[in-house]
Amino acid sequence: MALSRRSFSALTGTAALGLALGGSGGPGASSAYAAREVPTGPPPPAPGPDGRRHTIAFDHYSLLVDGRRLVLWSGETHPFRLPSPSLWRDVLEKMRAHGYNAVSVYVAWNYHSPAPGQYDFTGVRDLDLFLRTAAETGLYVILRPGPYINAEVDGGGFPGWLTATEGVARTDDPTYLKHVDEWLGRVNAIAARHLFTRGRGTVLLYQIENEYDAHVDEPTGRAYMSHLYEKVRADGVDVPLFHNDKGRNGYWTPGSFDTGGEQGRWLYGFDGYPSPSHVPPDWGMFGSGGRTGGATASPRTPGFVPEFGGGWFDPWGGAFFQGKGYAEARRTRDAAYERRFYLTNLANGITAHNVYMTFGGTSWGWLPAPVVYTSYDYGAAIDEGRQLTGKLAPMHQLGHMLRTLPDFAKLDRAADVRAAGLTAYHVTNRDTGTHVYVLRNDGADKVATTLRTADGDDLPVEVAGHDARLLVTGLRLGERRLRSATAQPMLFTAAGGQDIVVFCGRRGDMARVVLECPGEPLVTRLSQQAADVWADGLLRLTAPLGAGGLIGSRVQDDGADRPLLVLFADDAASLRLWPRDTGAGPVLVHGPELVRTAAVRGGTLHLTGDTVAPAALEVWGPAGVHAVTWNGGAVRTVATGSGSLRAVAPLPGVPEVTLPVLDGWRTRTENPEAAPGFDDAAWPVADRTASHSTTPVPEGQPVLFADDYGFHYGDVWYRATLTEAAGLTSVSLSYSTGTLGLLMAWLDGEPLGTHRMPVPDNSTLRKGTWTDTAAFAVPKRLRKGGRHVLSVLVRRMAHDQDGGSRDTHKAARGLTAAAFAGAAPKAVWRLQGAGAPDPVRGPLNNGGLYGERAGWHLPGFPDRDWKPVVLPRAERRQGVTWYRTTFRLAVPAGVDASVGLTLQDDPHRAYRAQIFLNGWNLGQYVNDVGPQHTFVLPDGILHGRGANTLALAVLSEAGTPSGPGRVELTLLGSAAGGVPVAAVSSPGR
Repeated sequence: MALSRRSFSALTGTAALGLALGGSGGPGASSAYAAREVPTGPPPPAPGPDGRRHTIAFDHYSLLVDGRRLVLWSGETHPFRLPSPSLWRDVLEKMRAHGYNAVSVYVAWNYHSPAPGQYDFTGVRDLDLFLRTAAETGLYVILRPGPYINAEVDGGGFPGWLTATEGVARTDDPTYLKHVDEWLGRVNAIAARHLFTRGRGTVLLYQIENEYDAHVDEPTGRAYMSHLYEKVRADGVDVPLFHNDKGRNGYWTPGSFDTGGEQGRWLYGFDGYPSPSHVPPDWGMFGSGGRTGGATASPRTPGFVPEFGGGWFDPWGGAFFQGKGYAEARRTRDAAYERRFYLTNLANGITAHNVYMTFGGTSWGWLPAPVVYTSYDYGAAIDEGRQLTGKLAPMHQLGHMLRTLPDFAKLDRAADVRAAGLTAYHVTNRDTGTHVYVLRNDGADKVATTLRTADGDDLPVEVAGHDARLLVTGLRLGERRLRSATAQPMLFTAAGGQDIVVFCGRRGDMARVVLECPGEPLVTRLSQQAADVWADGLLRLTAPLGAGGLIGSRVQDDGADRPLLVLFADDAASLRLWPRDTGAGPVLVHGPELVRTAAVRGGTLHLTGDTVAPAALEVWGPAGVHAVTWNGGAVRTVATGSGSLRAVAPLPGVPEVTLPVLDGWRTRTENPEAAPGFDDAAWPVADRTASHSTTPVPEGQPVLFADDYGFHYGDVWYRATLTEAAGLTSVSLSYSTGTLGLLMAWLDGEPLGTHRMPVPDNSTLRKGTWTDTAAFAVPKRLRKGGRHVLSVLVRRMAHDQDGGSRDTHKAARGLTAAAFAGAAPKAVWRLQGAGAPDPVRGPLNNGGLYGERAGWHLPGFPDRDWKPVVLPRAERRQGVTWYRTTFRLAVPAGVDASVGLTLQDDPHRAYRAQIFLNGWNLGQYVNDVGPQHTFVLPDGILHGRGANTLALAVLSEAGTPSGPGRVELTLLGSAAGGVPVAAVSSPGR
């Protein structure tokens, strides 16, 4: 970006101040609070592993990176929810292209630790690779390794083995802290290699704990937080630290606990997930203030929201969204929702903003917490299949605006203004004289009104129902000053010897832009829809947005040294505008679905990206660029009057992707454990009498809790050898599970029945632990004396998340007690769950089904002796039945195809299926509960050009016919381009 003399002065002053701050240089470094007010200047460049030392500081306005103000515009994604490391780059490049300058990531302890002292950061768990990819993409990282994360994952991220240890979690209990230190030590060894302060990566901020609202005013809580702080610092992490306050309580603000003498290196952050049916809240300078007012709880640190709702999770049964799933979440929290709520945040001085989620992904295997099913799409801007949605428009527009226009990093409340029928916010940057107005419509009908600006101008404004818009006046655009605009500025850059500004808005809006021009300028209309009038030192430009795509006018000979290209774009056109920085200078690209990278070498601009349909290509680049390539192929271009190079022919779209029909199924019934003659001698005997669980051990009975015997995930089998059981009339089995847990029982191989936990409703959907007792009558023919075998299968689902810090993740899973009527038999219990963790797929992949232990889900398993079948099926059987098939895909080279598996059946049929693709457990389908029917098969695990093995483990109840019904592959989206995808290791038999 070219700098005026005024901007250059601000920049040099800021840079000098940055050298003096040095706020993140390690223990004993000077305070990160600004010693004096930092002027507005150009933002820092995109980050990368440049090998240079950097400083990270802050004042109450914003973060200060190397002395330059940064508005942090971040999105949340979790690498553990996308088990194909190649696709991490795809998601991160999409985020970067759409205006995000940071990515926030949880690190899940349970994902990396199968047992005490064992940690795995390889393969799909390669945190080092993720952080390196984020840096190569040009994104800052907000790292959030817990130890507790919540995140709607099993146990809130605590490893399963922690449930069977002594020590109270989330306190200063020495036993717990010993495990925590080991975990953080492993994570921090990786994080330290990627700190932005050291120039080796882009980790900018680091979170300790999450939503910790217990023990706040108690010594154990303060000691716990101090311990975490000191541990992270001792491990060499020198970036600012923070905690995410659950719901704006003013907890853990600076000074609330001991930080070892450090001051000014701790940020207060808070989260918020307001409903779209509510009025957007003021959690900053326009709010109620005080400790519970959001940003006002910490007046010396910038407004920071580590989590602001970008959607919402959906529970089993879909109670949140009336059974419509994440499509309804995306509809209710749409682009207009983002504008209303995120612009309100910006007006309130929140300059560090993270959207949870931006890409939700998949809670595959046994990862999901009780409150969610497999999909974690979240209604996010990038859907579970990595497809771009309309929610990206405001994120794209605001992100690029905040990155290229520094005025928004330092805003103060200004004089109140009115716009009839709207809620109006007025803030100003006192350094630059820019005035910002956020106008919000909280009603259902469109409002047309007038805004009186600080300059005394009356601007006509229209805002659709439940929407908002941002207007600016007095904004410096290089050598020119914007008097006013009724459209939002989206970006300002310099390319090809000229300045370029883009204004955006809704399709059908009339954009009116007024520039101060003392002399009459030469205006070249680049679109017939554009109009201009100059009078009294003001140039008035108008354009109907969406009428003919991108609309432009070029302004020159007005006394400025450089021409100004003014472009107008509606939402659709703005999503085809891609500003990129290169070593030779800024580039602006228009046309394709996505631009991933841009580089200038020897006068040629090399672009990579995606197309879906044939797309135009136009580029504004540095002087000297005379040729363009797209994904490695030369593009024939012509020069235009706007200073661009335009492709003569459209870029090609995506070729057709054809998916095969799934046939050739083979089946085999399972659960030999139900047979009385099954050999269970190798199973552990349930002989413990005490437990660290929060569930009491019934008096006179052994501990039956699965976790106490090392079985932490998936299904668990129990077998009781009964003697002295003559006259036994009924069996009562008490059990404890996560949501939708299930129990099946057999006596001497004959089914006694199935019991299941209820489908949650709005009053119970947050319930983390479900307990009940299943009572089964014993058939008369089985009431004789002698030896009997009681077999029980428990689908335990997931551990509670322990959000209240009450050790509820330790609540029992599996059987808890057994009672008998008609006799008092002696019972010797044995149990069996998942085998040793899969060394590649990890501990969350497999449960305790016989077929899982025998490898029936793995590629290459010899299934030729299995019975051939044709789907759909309708069988009545209590227990487990497996189905397997293979299929080949032939996705064209250079095509990124997102493929899903869709299951459909009569909703009255009670059965559930685990889905295994090439041995990876990609989800659980519950036919009669839902709402999920389509499961994403990530490329890399899915072989897009080769053979695949699909296995379904169907757990059915005898009361209804069970499927599977229709099972088919579904194309979720495709694009020409994408990223190179390496096959994920999928060992078989």
